[in-house]
Amino acid sequence: MSTTVAQIYDLMNQRAPFHYQLGFDNAGFLVGRRNEEVHHVLVALDITPAVVQEAVELGAQLIVSHHPVIWNGLKQLTDDTPAGTMLLDMIQHGLAAICAHTNLDAVAEGVNDALAHTLGLTDVEQLHQDGVDEQGRPYGIGRVGVVSPQEVDAFAALVKQQLNAACVRVVDSGKPVHKVAVGGGSCGSMLADALACGCDTFVTADVKYDVFLEAKNYGLNLLDAGHYPTENVVCPVVAGWLQNAFPDLKVTISQRHREIYHCV
Repeated sequence: MSTTVAQIYDLMNQRAPFHYQLGFDNAGFLVGRRNEEVHHVLVALDITPAVVQEAVELGAQLIVSHHPVIWNGLKQLTDDTPAGTMLLDMIQHGLAAICAHTNLDAVAEGVNDALAHTLGLTDVEQLHQDGVDEQGRPYGIGRVGVVSPQEVDAFAALVKQQLNAACVRVVDSGKPVHKVAVGGGSCGSMLADALACGCDTFVTADVKYDVFLEAKNYGLNLLDAGHYPTENVVCPVVAGWLQNAFPDLKVTISQRHREIYHCV
């Protein structure tokens, strides 16, 4: 029995309801035809020209990504821009795109649960709650858990290793690491949530200079492990959802999308 783009969208909507996305977001079914048959799906954090080429070479019909391939309102679709060229390539090769962004950040088993699990956190709870799902489970951005007490630099080394991060920027407040908040991607605005939960440490990404200063003043250890490493942990989770729901579907995790920068 063939699988369609619409069926895969329905699955993603069940696991990470798109109406959970934040107001600024553009998650959803963004490129393609709903009734197109899908035999091979490529899962990636971002849809980039390299990922599109990978999908074409694999013979995939659909890319499921975390970050939306269309972000700002398009006023033209031409090859005058890199984004336009990539979208035209997708259309030319019959590639559809489903993008689950802040909705995937918020739900149970999504980005932040995957991040907490990867870093070995136990007794995991919600960092910031936006609501409760149909099964009574809270949803919202971020998670809180505990690790065995350890020095900040030792924990930072563990974070770097577990996430395969290029580097980890660290503010050491002088407290041992024990109760840890995590926020995949850009969650520097959630310091108050971490402090309200009694955390001594917060792991996130894309932290601005003034937020590092603020964390130091509040006595909170702050680790910036990079946007890609703190969110890419969800790709195997999404691939598992797809494979379990559609056993006959071929599901591949992108091997060409990697951290965009390196540290020297």
